Amino acid sequence: MRTLVGIDPGSRITGYGVLRIEQDEVRHIDHGRIRAGSAERGARLIEIYHRITDVLAEHQPHAVAMEEVFMAKNPTSALVLGQARGVILGACIARQVEVHDYPSTQIKRMVTGDGHASKHKVQFMVRVALELTETPEEDAADALAAALCHHRSLGSQA
Repeated sequence: MRTLVGIDPGSRITGYGVLRIEQDEVRHIDHGRIRAGSAERGARLIEIYHRITDVLAEHQPHAVAMEEVFMAKNPTSALVLGQARGVILGACIARQVEVHDYPSTQIKRMVTGDGHASKHKVQFMVRVALELTETPEEDAADALAAALCHHRSLGSQA
């Protein structure tokens, strides 16, 4: 049995999703959003660090899958996103959890078959794949998609 945590990093909202894999059966355990609010950037980063640490402590994952930073049109946005990823990486390192990065196009392709799928399609396909009764919010769906991508990329090794 293995536990995977997917993370969709954001400086204001970070999504997470937890899957348990047992003999190639994928089971949804948890998902949610960390709202860092509108506080000063340093306070938001501390909030993300502490909340991700809590998720990691609660679920004891074998690995974390996270979306890579993409070069946005606005370099400042990419830098702020990189800082959020940095505190998430720090939390994972502190808990000795390995992190696997995937480009958003690979995550979308593994979950929907289309590397440029819309957020709504990702949400729908995550709901179907995990047999959820409700559609997860965008950030949580993206995090669950990252965990699914990692599992599917490595097959039974994930």
